[in-house]
Amino acid sequence: METPVCLIENGQDGQFCVNPIALEILNQISQHVVVVSVVGLYRTGKSYLMNKLSGKKRGFALGSTIQSHTKGIWMWCVPHPTKPDHTLVLLDTEGLGDVEKGDQKNDCWIFALAILLSSTLVYNSRGTIDNNALENLQYVTELTDLIKVKSPRDPKPASGDDDDEDEEDSQYVRYFPNFVWAVRDFTLELKIEGRPVTEDEYLEHALSLKKGTNRKVSDYNLPRQCIRNFFPLRRCFVFGSPAAPDAMTRLETLDERDLSASFLEATQRFCQHVFNQSPVKTIKGGHPVSGRMLGILASTYVGTISSGDVPCLENAVLTMAQIENQAAVQEGMKVYKEGMDKAVTFPASLEGLSQQHRHWEKLALERFASKSFKDDSGQHMSDLGEKIAEYYDCILMRNEEASINTCHVLLAELSTPIAKKLEEGFYAKPGGYKLYCKDRDALVAQFRAEPNKGVKAEEVLEQSLKEKEVEANTILRADEELTEKEKQIAEQHERAALAEQQRKAQEEQRLEMEQVLQDERGRHQEQMQLAQKKLEQELENCRVEAERALESKLKEQEQLQRKGFEDQAAAMTREIGRLKEEASKGSSWKDFIKPVLSTAADIVSTIYEYKTLRRLMRR
Repeated sequence: METPVCLIENGQDGQFCVNPIALEILNQISQHVVVVSVVGLYRTGKSYLMNKLSGKKRGFALGSTIQSHTKGIWMWCVPHPTKPDHTLVLLDTEGLGDVEKGDQKNDCWIFALAILLSSTLVYNSRGTIDNNALENLQYVTELTDLIKVKSPRDPKPASGDDDDEDEEDSQYVRYFPNFVWAVRDFTLELKIEGRPVTEDEYLEHALSLKKGTNRKVSDYNLPRQCIRNFFPLRRCFVFGSPAAPDAMTRLETLDERDLSASFLEATQRFCQHVFNQSPVKTIKGGHPVSGRMLGILASTYVGTISSGDVPCLENAVLTMAQIENQAAVQEGMKVYKEGMDKAVTFPASLEGLSQQHRHWEKLALERFASKSFKDDSGQHMSDLGEKIAEYYDCILMRNEEASINTCHVLLAELSTPIAKKLEEGFYAKPGGYKLYCKDRDALVAQFRAEPNKGVKAEEVLEQSLKEKEVEANTILRADEELTEKEKQIAEQHERAALAEQQRKAQEEQRLEMEQVLQDERGRHQEQMQLAQKKLEQELENCRVEAERALESKLKEQEQLQRKGFEDQAAAMTREIGRLKEEASKGSSWKDFIKPVLSTAADIVSTIYEYKTLRRLMRR
């Protein structure tokens, strides 16, 4: 992308919509994405930071007046500077608190969308982190009303048990982005009570809670507690003024030599932190997000908001899983079809065809597994298996047709000398039957010695010998050298030879059917192994999510206890216990899942073998 484009447009009527041009750009990005959003009051220099992250001086509009230039959410996708094969997606949001807009609810949704879409959230403010700055971050106190983790379940029981709601409140930390507070035009010394402090210590001091239970203390603590609860991974960067006031309107065109050294140093540290510490965007369950998936997320969240509902992380994951799993089936099928079409030359041997089938089927299933997620019922993997089986059936039929045609052509060529002798009456003499049998046996030997005939050689040979039965009997009856008894014995030999050839043709068919069944068993075994591996990985992701949330809650509890907030620390014990239980589920579920999947594999394999047999019989 040479320049940014608007991702989410904010209409004059306050309705959001996703720009189809931006979606098309995201749809072409299959790489994992690191998404960095910047939010903050309008005219605080958000766009400048995003341009620095992009490595360009111009891109996001800076503006030089008191009017906000950015409307909605703008997107710029650039190659990630430190993570190969990753894309850095920069989202510059509409300034909050724009007096021309005057719509606080609209600002809340901009803030919520930035959180939902990003893996790192940069909050940009000016001056200092004081109570006024935190009051300007009022949107953080409304996040539980604007974003839901879980889909609404059955109505609450009459007892009014709030376990589900409490559990949801404790899980935001698992899915929210890293938090960076960028303080612009900072003019104070980084000291607390005369002691030098780091930028991060300055932020933590500003987020300290007050003791007390009155309304004034509660209002003071609320935004601080929300930031502490929702964003356990917090960093702070302070920036001095970049240039003299009269040069600020030309910030976009100023050379770096004209900017203050301290500002440039802070900007460099900020960019390096974002590049090195911002994680890949993931969704609930720990699955990494690609550009295409980010577009789906944006469309899902905006559609939900426009309908008047509240965005739900769980619902968004389910919606995306349906779309991505269908795409994963198509990708897997593409791998199989393209691989088989290039690798197979008709007619092919049964063994060679089976080897290619198993090879490309394995690659197709692996491609599906790498792209799919939340396929808990195994429906989409089964769909891919069925599609592969259907395509393999077509290949088997094409191979049989090619084998039949090849064998017919070969037999016609080998039969030419016999046909010529028949036409010339060569066998119409005493001893002619013996000569005919000699030539026919030579034909059969030559036919069998010829390579690359495919899977229908014995069947076609059987049909050919049946067709020659009439001419063989005619020659036999006309041969005056043979006695009647010898002719009867010769007829018995003819019938025995045809019966033996029929047996070979049936054996040929049986071997093909057995190979197809064996391939089918192999596929289901491969499917179950991949399903088990995928499930274990998703369970592990959930365990890691729970452990990360647990670590942050334990750290927060320790800080509260150290500062004397015993009641608040005690109140966290219950949710910490719940997170510990979730973190321990992963290993126990693995032990439970393995035998269940093994039993399911046997049942499913039997069902599909039955289906395969019926399919082969119909063919």
